[in-house]
Amino acid sequence: MAKRGDSELWQAALRDVKPLRKRKPPPMLNPPPAPAPVNDPVAPAKRRAPLSPLLPITGLRAPGLDKASAERLKRGQYPLEARIDLHGMTQDDAHGALGDFIAASARAGRRCVLVITGKGLRRLGDDRPASEIGVLRGAVPRWLNEGPNRARILAFATAQPRDGGGGAFYVLLRRPPRAGARPRPRKGAAGG
Repeated sequence: MAKRGDSELWQAALRDVKPLRKRKPPPMLNPPPAPAPVNDPVAPAKRRAPLSPLLPITGLRAPGLDKASAERLKRGQYPLEARIDLHGMTQDDAHGALGDFIAASARAGRRCVLVITGKGLRRLGDDRPASEIGVLRGAVPRWLNEGPNRARILAFATAQPRDGGGGAFYVLLRRPPRAGARPRPRKGAAGG
């Protein structure tokens, strides 16, 4: 609540203020494309507003995951319900297999899965440059943060030595929505 005299004090403070000159906004270099017409049979009232983009998961934080759950994941305390071994696959094959595995695991209602990449150790006689060793190990976190995978994943962490250590990841999947439950708005989503 404003006190008496606040208005006068405010006016005195603004006495010497001059408005900035108005500038035109810079022209857009690449205007966004016009949205394509949607032939969706769902009535406009039933369509959901687009969700805000999900924040990427990093090794230090997983948006939407509480500290206790993050610690359980890092310690390997969630039961592993499925695993995939990407050893020996090309990047393209591994990328596709990982996406299919994450999608199938989410559909099956699994909570925690193991993704084995291998450490990419150099073998005797291997003359590839060091930057090409462990390609899958470096690519899997990026793939987990991409498109449909990220929407299904709550967090991931490097596995404990008993489960593959630096050559594997624990992946914690989002819980499937309960039947008839409304989706909860995410933090940072517009309109909440």
